[in-house]
Amino acid sequence: MVNCVVLIGRLTADPELRYTPSGVPVANFRLAVDRPFARGSSERETDFINVVAWRQRAEFAANYLNKGRLVAVQGRLQIRQWTTQDGQRRQSAEVVCDQVRPLDRPREGPAEAAGEEEPLPTEESEVGEEAETGTPWEEE
Repeated sequence: MVNCVVLIGRLTADPELRYTPSGVPVANFRLAVDRPFARGSSERETDFINVVAWRQRAEFAANYLNKGRLVAVQGRLQIRQWTTQDGQRRQSAEVVCDQVRPLDRPREGPAEAAGEEEPLPTEESEVGEEAETGTPWEEE
């Protein structure tokens, strides 16, 4: 069986970074993804898709991505189900991120507008299974 999702879209807001009680980083963000076809009119429809990133990908998203950035996300579709306090059953679909890559350059910040060059971000590897190599643009 295969559960693989690949999306290219723009962030609708800055990623929201939180930590679980055990200290694991998790980021939530939403992508606006245009459909590849248009109905009757010439204007395309857009889907808004929730994305969840964990650990290094969560910190990367929170540190380097912001509203309006064009990104590629690869992951798996997950359907969460729960019951509300008043007994109604609810469900939510989201993409659990395995890879996230920016596809455009960050917008000009105050340092760049003043002619100063900002250093490229570097990634610090962690010891153990979660260690990653490369630049922050090459997330695993």
